[in-house]
Amino acid sequence: MSGTRRRPPQPTVSGGRAAGRRRTGRTVARGRWIDYPRAGRAGVRRWLPSWRQVLASSLLCVGAVAAAVGYAYATTTIPDPNPSTLLQNNVYYWSDGTVLATDGSVDRENVSLAQVPVGVQGDFIAAENASFYSDPGIDPQGIARAVVHMAAGGSVQSGSTITQQFVKNTYLDQSQTLSRKFKELLISAKIGASMSKQRILQGYLNTCYFGRRANGIEAAARVYYDLPAEKLNVSQGAFLAAAVNEPSLFQYADSDPQARAQAQARWSWVLDRMVKTGRLTGAQRAGYAAAGFPAPRKWTPGAGLTGQAGYLVQLTRSYVQQHDPRVTDSSLSRGGYQIHTTFDRRKTAQLARAVAKVRAARIDPAHRAADRNVQAGAASVDPATGRILAVYGGPGYEQAHYADNADTSGVPVGSTFKPVVLASALQHGAVLKPGTSPASITPASKFNGDDGIQIKDQQGNYVTDDKDHTGLLHQHNDTAHHWGNISLRTAMEQSVNTPYVQLGEDVGYPDVARTAKALGLRPQSLAAPSAGFYIGTSTPSAIRMAGVYAAFATSGTQVTPYSVTKVTHDGAVLPGFTAPTPVRALPAAVADNVTDVLRGVITRGTGTKAQALGRTVAGKTGTTDDYRSAWFIGYTRQLATSVVLFKEDPAHPQLQSLAGVGGLQKVFGGDIPTEIWTLYMHDALSGLPDLPFPTPASLGRGADEPGIPSASPTPAPAKHAGRHDRRWTGTAAPRPGLPTARPKCRPHKCH
Repeated sequence: MSGTRRRPPQPTVSGGRAAGRRRTGRTVARGRWIDYPRAGRAGVRRWLPSWRQVLASSLLCVGAVAAAVGYAYATTTIPDPNPSTLLQNNVYYWSDGTVLATDGSVDRENVSLAQVPVGVQGDFIAAENASFYSDPGIDPQGIARAVVHMAAGGSVQSGSTITQQFVKNTYLDQSQTLSRKFKELLISAKIGASMSKQRILQGYLNTCYFGRRANGIEAAARVYYDLPAEKLNVSQGAFLAAAVNEPSLFQYADSDPQARAQAQARWSWVLDRMVKTGRLTGAQRAGYAAAGFPAPRKWTPGAGLTGQAGYLVQLTRSYVQQHDPRVTDSSLSRGGYQIHTTFDRRKTAQLARAVAKVRAARIDPAHRAADRNVQAGAASVDPATGRILAVYGGPGYEQAHYADNADTSGVPVGSTFKPVVLASALQHGAVLKPGTSPASITPASKFNGDDGIQIKDQQGNYVTDDKDHTGLLHQHNDTAHHWGNISLRTAMEQSVNTPYVQLGEDVGYPDVARTAKALGLRPQSLAAPSAGFYIGTSTPSAIRMAGVYAAFATSGTQVTPYSVTKVTHDGAVLPGFTAPTPVRALPAAVADNVTDVLRGVITRGTGTKAQALGRTVAGKTGTTDDYRSAWFIGYTRQLATSVVLFKEDPAHPQLQSLAGVGGLQKVFGGDIPTEIWTLYMHDALSGLPDLPFPTPASLGRGADEPGIPSASPTPAPAKHAGRHDRRWTGTAAPRPGLPTARPKCRPHKCH
């Protein structure tokens, strides 16, 4: 029996059941994917997760969120900029570089970051996002810090980075929804990774809203300090960085004490932040504090193209579109153009003031019916350069007067055209006998000045007039005074019509028209061939007529009047806006002799009121048929200015007679227009020397009209002869093609 092995004890029945139950429980627990509720626990512990479950759940949630964010980031694309952020205004500048006007639906002018001083850039970085150059475009800590700071009652701080604000301004809207904020964060992260910090900062500065309708720092610099952004200092930049925070309040810092106090406090805080972030020293900060708060200039909401600004902008836009066909109404409406003009700010104000002063003294529409609807236009040109220095287009857009009286067609120039005829005759000669070569003409050449004479053409035929019952033209002067045979000089001084009508026929329409065009008149402004053409039925603008007389002032050198010196678009200079090249329009001897004759108009002729200027001047008066317009155009060596007066009912665009205006029975160019001209020129030439005109070269012995005795005496001027400058009088009506009424005003587009 000793070799037999004993069997180990067997478990009891009860013990076997318990172990089986335990094994069964473990098997069940291991079979569940998530042991929850927890097996083998009772009561509350059954529902409390284990630390392993908490950790696993947290990791799972973080992973899911990360995956969702990663997917969202991967599928997010940078959208196109909002169309509104691409809109800018157009800025027009006076000749001295200050802003003349702006137009466009959005007051914005984008600039490059290089045009913003580094110190001013620092103002915005210190105030809005001190970690701008090191963060990835988003700053969760900054957002949390801003929330805590504001909850504690501190000053308002932005929780967004500059990148986020750029994204919100440029690509999104201003809504405060969670989805918009999440999208902003994703796009900001993408832009932060793909776009340079300089480009982001530039975009941010160009899209911020500063109040006063100003979008972008350039518009803000203009509207708050009347400066370009590149001229701002750190103190002014600190105010603008403050204005971004509360533009609707700080825009009134010029007038509202509460707004000023809060703006000043925020301005001071920005400068403190500059010191804290190392962008300013304490000494520099103290210097700005000593200089005081940079109060913005006064703001007038709603101010627009008032006064002469509307006409100057209209003139400029027309010029730009003529010289660059790529510039259209559509492109101008989108903005972004910077247009530098020739307009002199001081002279423009002086011209408007002269018109207003004379109107107030002479025109009284409230008490005199004849004074209603009287309009004036004027233009002033630099003879040496052709620069349009000033215009008077009317009372202003705010008075619902939109037609530019300085640059419009339809007003005949009357006797102010006679110097063109004289210049053409001096240059080309005149056919005094049929079949002969043109004879030499000088200011001393004599012609019949009597009223009612018949006019012959170059073939020796009498000029016809279909409206005259005789079938022939009988040319008339303003009065029936018997002038006899008078020199062209005397006829110019006293504005006698008959010699110049006959002279014009002898020179011929082609040569006179050629001279007119050489002096700068546009072909479409010249009247059709007729006897009246030679005494002013053409309708050039006041600007172009000032340019004609400017050519006399420069001894025959003509420069087309122009209004724009430079145009840039989004910072790029556009070609085609160089100054017009001076050209020789007349021989110097011809131009100087014309000037010498026109000096006599002032000293002893129809323009004697201009003597009040007390300078060496030359000029010519002009009055048209039935006194429908009155002109005076005069010049010195430094300045040529034209003034026109006419009357037109806005509801019926047709010239009306000026008779009775100002209480005068007849209104001549030597009266109200000369008074305006003299008052303006006195102010405009103040401080400039009185320069003499060149002594005219002798043109030799000129021929007279056939039949005039060589020793024919010149009669003395008649009483009031100085007013005889009407274009057409008497029984004869203009020949077919002669305008009798002014067409509706339309831009000449001629400058």
